[in-house]
Amino acid sequence: MMRRATTTGVVVLAVACGGAGTAPAPVTAAGEYFPPKGQWERRAPAEAGMDAAKLEAALAFAASRETDWPKNFATQEQIFGTMLGSIPSYRPGTAALVIRHGYIVGEMGDTEAVATTYSVAKSMLATVAGVAVRDGRITDLDQPVGQTVTDGGYASAQNAAVTWRHHLQQESEWEGELWGKKHDFVGAEAFGSGERKPRALQAPGTFYEYNDVRINRFALSLLRLFNKSVPDVFREEVANVIGMSDTWQWVPYTNSYVEIDGQRVPSVSGGTRWGGGVWISAYDLARFGYLWLRGGEWDGTRVVPAAYVTEALTPSANGPDYGFLWWLHTRERAEGIPANAYEARGAGSNTIFVSPDHDLVIVWRWHGGGGATAEFFRMVIDSIQ
Repeated sequence: MMRRATTTGVVVLAVACGGAGTAPAPVTAAGEYFPPKGQWERRAPAEAGMDAAKLEAALAFAASRETDWPKNFATQEQIFGTMLGSIPSYRPGTAALVIRHGYIVGEMGDTEAVATTYSVAKSMLATVAGVAVRDGRITDLDQPVGQTVTDGGYASAQNAAVTWRHHLQQESEWEGELWGKKHDFVGAEAFGSGERKPRALQAPGTFYEYNDVRINRFALSLLRLFNKSVPDVFREEVANVIGMSDTWQWVPYTNSYVEIDGQRVPSVSGGTRWGGGVWISAYDLARFGYLWLRGGEWDGTRVVPAAYVTEALTPSANGPDYGFLWWLHTRERAEGIPANAYEARGAGSNTIFVSPDHDLVIVWRWHGGGGATAEFFRMVIDSIQ
């Protein structure tokens, strides 16, 4: 593979090529390229309608904006509170991938490193819910979850009104305790610097709160709905279809297990706040983002219904610019970012940026966040000619 690299570790591809010793992967009749498992064809920026020098400058900018999180996760409990699951022994450095028209056009850092991705896992939960809609397991997003999930988690008057849509938009106001963490985030030991002051519960569907306890309840409800673990559903219905590698894991907490048909089955989290979560490479994150860029379809296979994708990328009434566990730019976009762009975001920072207007997916991991995030995305967009 011919590459041109800088001392920052930035790679801008000089020629288009497939895997070593292989023919280029096929392009569909519609002209859309879908990388097969174990391969990802590359294009020089000019072949993808991009200015190589500007793209290289953008990647160099990203390389210089690594997160200040310690490499050994030493501040994890201070930030988030008592751990419930494992985390890796270290995190890799910042890394990025730029995908245009489905092809890799730029790369920086260790993009094959498998690492925690924090709340990017929430967008994966939204995808599993989309599979449930596709298969008719959820026929109405506004149906109360407790009508199909009868494990006692929705038996109270407060929780009986919680719908699938409420969970997806983080407006459930679900009340209770799950895996040793209470919904209210009260208590410094349990929640670290994320501890919250007590407040009165609101009616489900009327108040937005970013809340991992409630998301973990949503994940457990999806397990009940499929009668199998969420990682198994994701692997069979999403990851295997889009050619993700075999290196990713969705790690449960040590205590988040339930019994199904006499078998001990793990329930997973929507992040890595208290350990566990999705451990994955930038390459696999890029495939996931590319699935959504293609409207939930992969090379002729419908993974998520198109109508569900549209709803998922529509902002909720009560929250910020937020859809179904995806961050949007519809109402609160930064300058130079299209209104229909959207992101999966995780602490650290870990980000998948999707811009349909530019047929573009950007994965940026372990960056400093803040205004630099939008600046990097703007720089990449500006490289498009």
